[in-house]
This record gives sequence, C-alpha cells and structure tokens, in this order.
Amino acid sequence: MGASETRRRIEQAVERLRADLPALERLRLVAQLELRARGSDAPIWRVELPALRVTREPAADARLYIELDRDDFNRLAGAGLEDWAEAFRRGRVRVTGDPAVIKLLGEVARRALSRRAGTRKRVARPAADS
Repeated sequence: MGASETRRRIEQAVERLRADLPALERLRLVAQLELRARGSDAPIWRVELPALRVTREPAADARLYIELDRDDFNRLAGAGLEDWAEAFRRGRVRVTGDPAVIKLLGEVARRALSRRAGTRKRVARPAADS
C-alpha cells in the first residue's frame, strides 16, 4: 500500500471517529501515528486537527502518540469507536502523551460508548403488557 492510500485510510479513520465523537469536532490537536510493520521501518504520520491534515513526517509538537501494527490499522481504518476501544483494551493500540489529552479523549469515548449501550438496551427491551 502506497503513501497516498495510507493517507486516505488515516483520513477515513479520523473522520469516522469524529463522527462517533462529535464533542471533539473542534479539538485542536497534533498526534503522531506510528504504523508498525513486520521487518521494516514503521512509517510515522503527523495528524493535525481540527482541519484534518495528514502528512508523512514526525510530529515534534505532538500531544498524543498512537502506535499500532499496520495490519490492525488496516482492519480498524473503517471501523467505529467500539472497535477502536476494544483494540485499545486488548493492547493492540497504544496511546501515550499528554495525560490531560488522554484523559479527555478517554472520558468523551467512555460517555459515547455508555450512551450507545444504554440506547441499545432501551431499544431491545420488550414493551410491558398492561
């Protein structure tokens, strides 16, 4: 997969996560994304928000560092928040950096996942007979 295809997938992943987390729409953030591959150098990508800009270069001013295997990223690129959260819980996605930013993102994601779980439960309940 070439650099332009990877850039497109990164943009797709960010847009999908922003759709799942509208509270972060205006977040100003620079992140560094490292996509580890077997037996080769891991390409490093700079991801800037809120105006999405993805470049293949280190991000010296990054407040968030995200590392994952290239294969995992390829699976997650079009996935939603639930899949990313599960990959994080299983240790497939590693996030380091500014603790305040990590805490903010974690809290927003936790609330979004809780709302979805509550909505699914309410929808799934059968109506009570009178």
